Amino acid sequence: MAVTIVVLSADSDPLPSITFDAPRVVLGRGDGADVRLPDPSVSHRHASLRQRGSDYLIVDEGSTNGTYVGGVRLAPQSPRIVRDGDVVRVGRIELQIRVEHGAPITQGPLATRELALGLVSAALAAQGEALVVRVRAVTRGGTDQDHAAELELPELGREYVLGRGRGCDLVLPDADCSRRHLGITRRGDGLFVRDLGSKNGSRLDGRELTPEQETPWKPDTSLHIGDTVLTYEDPLAGVLEELERAADEPVTGRPPAEAAPGIDAADDPDPDPAPRAGTAEGVPRQTSIAPRRRRPLDPGLTDFLVGTLAVLVLASSLVGLYWLLSS
Repeated sequence: MAVTIVVLSADSDPLPSITFDAPRVVLGRGDGADVRLPDPSVSHRHASLRQRGSDYLIVDEGSTNGTYVGGVRLAPQSPRIVRDGDVVRVGRIELQIRVEHGAPITQGPLATRELALGLVSAALAAQGEALVVRVRAVTRGGTDQDHAAELELPELGREYVLGRGRGCDLVLPDADCSRRHLGITRRGDGLFVRDLGSKNGSRLDGRELTPEQETPWKPDTSLHIGDTVLTYEDPLAGVLEELERAADEPVTGRPPAEAAPGIDAADDPDPDPAPRAGTAEGVPRQTSIAPRRRRPLDPGLTDFLVGTLAVLVLASSLVGLYWLLSS
């Protein structure tokens, strides 16, 4: 069984989503979260989804702005069952939870970072600020001036081709460059380059690339193709790092909502799990204690009549005893 988290608050179409098949999925803003939500209203470790039998529970991890299910705020560390299609709010971000009972498809840390970068890019684009990864190519022209060109890489997962041919994404006026020389792919954790079987090869940071094999291209390193030097800048990664380092931003203007109780014993799908509350894998459990009834302090009519009769019987006994002793 897998769980898919769809980001309803994203300014993109289609809406971004990520799927997991794991006993615990952490929602938060920090780089250690499984679902990274780059918004200051989301705490670094905001909430978590925990699998319990055939159900998923959601737990607020003591976040600054709380976790809401159906508009009701959850009490911290109090698990609540989420159903397929439930809408969960963490900070200013709305998520839809989809529980899938088919074959599980798990997406790893790469998809997690891609989701975060995509959200940052979409949010900036909605504000009219387009930040994309740019590759800059400078070709030495001998006696002439150097030729400079730039290539934007807006799409994740697409391979952009560089070469001398007209059909390339970036045409390089370099005689030592093949028609289809190099491929560059942008993924969640950076850029990857692949030499496309070129005649003169490619060198990354002074090392020759293996043909047809992807190699990570780290920032602040240069890529050489003949007389062409390639460098790149990734402003989105810088924005994401700033958001992750920022302190939590309290959300104002939201009316107070009653904290939702945890799961009831009757609804608990696993009444006696192996992990206990307080352990790394355990889910805090609540014990329901019935309130004790308090006796009324004021006596009723029956109590008053019984008391009066007792006083009369005692008085009669005292009168009889006095008559007997005096006679």
